[in-house]
Amino acid sequence: MAGRAEILIDGGVRRGSDVIKALALGAKAVMIGRPYLYALAAGGEAGVDRMFDLLRAEIIRDMALLGCTKISDLTAEYIR
Repeated sequence: MAGRAEILIDGGVRRGSDVIKALALGAKAVMIGRPYLYALAAGGEAGVDRMFDLLRAEIIRDMALLGCTKISDLTAEYIR
């Protein structure tokens, strides 16, 4: 990995499609601090669990719509 940096996205991630876009463009990981904090404030631990369930479902749905079965299938050609 000489001469390359790992990209971590932190900010502006609100839905599963944001995660997919970041990963398709080469991000190694995506941070979800604000949705996590909103969910925690609104519903405590159960709210955070629900937020993760929703985010996971959005990612799975959007990947299926793209015809991708693995994260490694995502490439920049899926981004307009």
